[in-house]
Amino acid sequence: MFKNIGIYIKEKSGEGIDSHGLDVLINNLKKHTPKVFIEDTSKYKNNSLLTIKHSEFVSKVDLIIVFGGDGTLLRSARKYLEHNIPILGINMGTVGFLTDVKTEDFESIIKDVIDGNCKIEERNLVSASFNNTTAYGLNEIVIHSGAYTQLMRYRLSVNDKVVYEQRSDGLIIATPTGSTAYALSAGGPIIHPGLDVWTILPMLPQSISSRPFVISSDEKVKVNLLRGPLDIAKICADGQEDIPVPYLEDIQISKMEHKLRLVHPINNDFFEACREKLGWSLDISKKSS
Repeated sequence: MFKNIGIYIKEKSGEGIDSHGLDVLINNLKKHTPKVFIEDTSKYKNNSLLTIKHSEFVSKVDLIIVFGGDGTLLRSARKYLEHNIPILGINMGTVGFLTDVKTEDFESIIKDVIDGNCKIEERNLVSASFNNTTAYGLNEIVIHSGAYTQLMRYRLSVNDKVVYEQRSDGLIIATPTGSTAYALSAGGPIIHPGLDVWTILPMLPQSISSRPFVISSDEKVKVNLLRGPLDIAKICADGQEDIPVPYLEDIQISKMEHKLRLVHPINNDFFEACREKLGWSLDISKKSS
């Protein structure tokens, strides 16, 4: 049972958020618990919420409800990851594989969630360590040349054995969570979130025989950056800001110790989400009139 509920919403001036709709959802939430908290730095204001500082927020709340899209949930995950607080995503965005609860279903599921009738799923994160720097992602680590339509050369090794040396725009190392995000757009497979694996796929490789492959996330992965069109390459985690990394640098890929704890309704179905969000259930034989 969750007693102290924290909420988190989009930070960019409420962009893409229906404030009136959000007020309605908060009112529904308050019917089931009087203790709903928000950080004092949030731009969203609602007099029915208890406003507290960040340090008190992370020590007090035992569930964070995120209102927004997957990008909003990723930002909340980065902010609260080390505090091990479960997160429930309410989809006020577009596709939303992480924020899997629709706003119209919120009232019907929120009491069950607060009462503990829900599933808590642990998601692994991937990290890249290089040059005394570490970047981590829930979805993926992207290593790229830093120049539009220009290739970089790198060597990929798994457990100190060379897999290949090739030229491409970059390389994606994606978690199962990220398999329905950027990696999917790049031609990677959809991986069930219950698996503990990584997908490794090159971005626009020069070799037509280059294909993505899947390995256990317990393997030791290393990327040696050899040369590229610029003086430095770039590393990007979950679409955050690019981090410069010099060529001739070794990048170590490993699994994070911290895990993201995602809350789902008890009847949550990953394949139903795929059918709905990826259009698997569409009958293309029917023509619109």
